[in-house]
Amino acid sequence: MKNIIKELYYGNIDPQARGFQKGSYLQKQMTIISKNEALLTDKLTGDEKKAFLAFVNASNIVLGESELDSFLVGFRLGARFAYDTFVDNSSPYCDFLKEEFE
Repeated sequence: MKNIIKELYYGNIDPQARGFQKGSYLQKQMTIISKNEALLTDKLTGDEKKAFLAFVNASNIVLGESELDSFLVGFRLGARFAYDTFVDNSSPYCDFLKEEFE
């Protein structure tokens, strides 16, 4: 079995890579976005074109940062699950059976 951390470090795993199933709803929406971006880029000129391209670029940056944040939060949550499962053996109810009056 491969060491997943080593594979991730050497770039053999791309956690951000995504694919679409052919004909899926998401693929259709991405096609709509791409076609309309190309159409608007061709039709717009001057300041309108600059504004639209700035909008597209800023949107892509925001989406990329959001995806990275979601990945990090998910990775940390998974690490906490693993830690709680394999390392932390404390019980939240350690005093549950303790006598009330000692």
